[in-house]
Amino acid sequence: MSYRTMFPALVGLMVLVNAACSGGDGNSDESGDASPITVPVSEPTRGPSPQAAAEPASTPVPTDTPTALAAPDELKGEPATPEATPTASPRDDRDPDTLEEMAFLYHTQRGWKTDFSKMSVVISELIPGGPPRDGIPPIDEPKLVPVPDAPTYMMDDAPVISVEIGGEAKAYPLAILMRHEIVNDEVGGVPVTVTFCPLCNTSIVFDRRVDGKVLDFGTSGNLRNSNLIMWDRQTESWWEQVTGEAIVGEMTGTRLEFLPAPVISWGVFRDAFPEGQLLSRDQGFYSDYSTPPYFGYDAADNTPFLFFGNVDPRLPAMERVVSVTIDGVSVAYPFLLLRDRPAINDSVNGRELAVFYVGGTFSPFVGLGTDPTRVGSSGIFDPFVDGRKLTFTFQDGAIKDDETGSTWNILGQAIEGPMKGSRLESVVHGNHFWFSWAASFPDTAVRTAADIGG
Repeated sequence: MSYRTMFPALVGLMVLVNAACSGGDGNSDESGDASPITVPVSEPTRGPSPQAAAEPASTPVPTDTPTALAAPDELKGEPATPEATPTASPRDDRDPDTLEEMAFLYHTQRGWKTDFSKMSVVISELIPGGPPRDGIPPIDEPKLVPVPDAPTYMMDDAPVISVEIGGEAKAYPLAILMRHEIVNDEVGGVPVTVTFCPLCNTSIVFDRRVDGKVLDFGTSGNLRNSNLIMWDRQTESWWEQVTGEAIVGEMTGTRLEFLPAPVISWGVFRDAFPEGQLLSRDQGFYSDYSTPPYFGYDAADNTPFLFFGNVDPRLPAMERVVSVTIDGVSVAYPFLLLRDRPAINDSVNGRELAVFYVGGTFSPFVGLGTDPTRVGSSGIFDPFVDGRKLTFTFQDGAIKDDETGSTWNILGQAIEGPMKGSRLESVVHGNHFWFSWAASFPDTAVRTAADIGG
């Protein structure tokens, strides 16, 4: 089913969802002073129903949670690839009955100050996801605790996004990001935006400086190919998370800088960065961060939610991949492959790479009262140390280099052997569901066992 078929139905459905989510608390300015838009509504498709916890704790909790589309009332927040060229999109000559005009009217009559004359995508591809602007509230003044003071609910295998800049390291649990999706923070003196799109399983960290200006990001309430569309409060431009590119508004065509930010287990982070910090659950929102709103969504046979494109048949839609793009050439390594080949030596567009995988890390889509699904963690590195290229293999349950026999962890740190204390340079990469990555980067090469050899 296409976006062109579904947009009118989705608008009508989300009007009802937004009304249910808002609870009449007046926290969102989505409606502005505009008159409501009436659109035809067809039978909606039901989304995933959440049931359990993303991050295990020491005691059981109830498993009944709100539906995947609805942000809990206590979380309502205040509003606050080649590079594309901005293009003007005059609207006065369009047939008001067309889908494009309907989509344009819907988005422009929601109280936005966005410059809708500039966009690099078809506006009807931007669909309402349910909660309004910042209805899934970003964290703007994050509270963190030192690693030694981490609370007991942090299980060793709980997934966290690891960010290390200038000697400072911070861990951001996916259990928290599942309900906020964006954290505006500073690490090592660099303003960063830590993001997680649950529908795409996409975790990305950006440097939020553009042309000397620091941007603050929030959730727009819209999706494209099921992916989070962010907005910046300075220009109210809309940004696609998976590409880091502004696609609507004044900043259209601008791209944010990606920063290395692997998803690893809390235990690995704690041991690697004993002087690091952990994002606390005490953020001023009343929420049970142990109960994810998308329980079981990552099941292998599941269907992507609010995605109406064609799934690339090379892999199952919900297969996890670690992806990398080198000078415009993209490659994806399926976790199905990595489980069998935890150490891969590869070359992408002339650049040598080492790809690591370790098991154990929990899925963020399961939790209390269930057997945790362990999906593992991945990393991609430059294999050179002091000008010497290393070759890696998986031996005796560990990743080792053939040259010295040293043992390396998922952060690219040598933890045993002659090279202990050495560190590989991390290469920016991402973890995604296949359907999402392939929709944005359809020319991606998918590595197979035959490609890797050995």
